[in-house]
Amino acid sequence: MRVDLHNHTYLCKHAVGSMEEYIQKAIEQKIDIFGFSCHNPMEFDKQFRMDFAELPFYFQEIEKLKTKYASQITIKTALEIDFLPPYLEDRIFELPLDYRIGAVHFLGDWGFDNPEFIREYAKRDINVCWEQYFDAITQMAKTGKFDIVAHLDLLKIFNHRPTKDLRKKLEETLRAIKKANMAVEINAAGLRKEVKEQYPSKEILEMCYGMEIPITFGSDAHAKEQIGFEREYLEALAKGIGYDKCATYTLRDREMVRF
Repeated sequence: MRVDLHNHTYLCKHAVGSMEEYIQKAIEQKIDIFGFSCHNPMEFDKQFRMDFAELPFYFQEIEKLKTKYASQITIKTALEIDFLPPYLEDRIFELPLDYRIGAVHFLGDWGFDNPEFIREYAKRDINVCWEQYFDAITQMAKTGKFDIVAHLDLLKIFNHRPTKDLRKKLEETLRAIKKANMAVEINAAGLRKEVKEQYPSKEILEMCYGMEIPITFGSDAHAKEQIGFEREYLEALAKGIGYDKCATYTLRDREMVRF
């Protein structure tokens, strides 16, 4: 079974194509379970996310597509939720989502994955940045409010790697993920970025496997052409590590399916 749970829509203002085009492409790519997980609305970074007023439309459009394509594909409703505690609102966690993807894209107010702010790296200690990043993921997991960790190790996006051994810090983060009963997604977007590597690295995935942390898959598509991107490679990578099942969700109830 082919599962793809991390995909965006034009509502986030930095993706293109209609939602129906995404579903048609997913069917073409022989995806069995496809999830829409657009960026959550919040009162910060509003130019890269839908507005709260658009949420009803988002849900309605997904329901229409579920009905229209029910015989061809299973469609899930989700959000990629930025873990920014000052801006997280309770109403986001009251929505009837199939799953919640938790993501860290910011260290403070610095959007570290945005090319517009890439010069900030030169002003910072990269090891401190990595420690702060893993700390944020750990804090996110400890809330117990999320089902999937998005692109774990996203901070490498522009090839800024730690220069010291942060394995203990990473192990602490993975223990929190495990305790929270979360899955780690294998995210294809890194293969399209400067780093040219999926999120997370093979080494981190091996650690996840050793700790019996489940995985799932996500194209992180912002255009229909990105759906199913390098899927065969990513499935082979996961199988080579030892995985043969991935997570999918219905109203936050997890099911493990063979891929």
